[in-house]
Amino acid sequence: MKRHSMANEGAMTTIDVDIASNGYPVYLGNGLLSEPSLWKRHLGAGKTLIVSNDVVAPLYLDQLRAALGERDIESHILPDGESGKNVDNWFGIIEKLVLMQARRDSSVIALGGGVVGDIAGFSAACYMRGIRFLQAPTTLLAQVDASVGGKTAINHEKGKNLIGAFHQPAAVVIDSATLASLPKREFNAGLAEVVKYGAIRDVGFFRWLEENATLVTERSEFALNHLIYESVKNKAEIVARDEKEAGIRALLNFGHSFGHALEAETKYLRFLHGEAVSIGMVTATQLSESRGICEPGSARRLAAVLQTFGLPVQAPADIDIAGLVEALSLDKKAVVSGLRLILLKAIGNALVDSDSLQADIIAAMEKNRADAQK
Repeated sequence: MKRHSMANEGAMTTIDVDIASNGYPVYLGNGLLSEPSLWKRHLGAGKTLIVSNDVVAPLYLDQLRAALGERDIESHILPDGESGKNVDNWFGIIEKLVLMQARRDSSVIALGGGVVGDIAGFSAACYMRGIRFLQAPTTLLAQVDASVGGKTAINHEKGKNLIGAFHQPAAVVIDSATLASLPKREFNAGLAEVVKYGAIRDVGFFRWLEENATLVTERSEFALNHLIYESVKNKAEIVARDEKEAGIRALLNFGHSFGHALEAETKYLRFLHGEAVSIGMVTATQLSESRGICEPGSARRLAAVLQTFGLPVQAPADIDIAGLVEALSLDKKAVVSGLRLILLKAIGNALVDSDSLQADIIAAMEKNRADAQK
């Protein structure tokens, strides 16, 4: 799965996502955004559309355009934020592809965070029934999670990612240098997804995060490269076994059902995605403990490392439980037998659960919210 090569700016690690239908490489290194050979290797022969947002584009768009050379390139700039991942902005990308007369050999590059990757990928999946798509994630959350695995989507006002498709990228180019410009809150939000991998399947990695929290928060180059590599490796292994979430891939949704409900209830304006997932993971673990599934003390241990990374672990007291329950009922992970949640047996050992009663779920959310008042 892991290969090493050299880019112009230094060492580059390659992790292969071995999906039978469409495997692809994930490149990790410092300065890769400016590496022409990577883009030449994976772009189609036709036109290229770079989709970015109004925060990332001023920082990195010119750098990427320079690396692409003399290609026929256009760009489309979105407003920053989760609220922009909507049908109007999706259609705006489609309209741009039509106006630039993009053909089946064209490519879309997502330059930005998870929102940009989701909406650009969904546009590429829909246009002409699917054109080439590449990820250039610039946030920690996108680098360790959203850019790998082929999930693309836009939001509906009633729920997150309700409209989407699986559309695997041709390649993912992770330039860790872009993290230097990431605001502290955005960086911390990305760490929620990093902690998730340790919580669901890799207790050794979880322990490493506990022991190296200072290096992580200081953004040590060694710590960043290690946590990105370990996160991508964990996700690549899961996605290779279950591309379309028929089984083990569901574990990656740990904390996301509760987190997405929080985001929907607050109109995607109050929490960053990682912040909502952080609260969701603690809530799910509290539910696991209250049902007697989980090793006692796991929720406290999980909350401790999340708080070390500056993340919230309780829902604010003014959050309406009834609204959260309604949002959960629309969760796209629900199955015929009921809501499918990811719970913990212990740190590093997760399971898929469809047996939690609504009363159990409400009690866990109320406990989490009540803890915020202490």
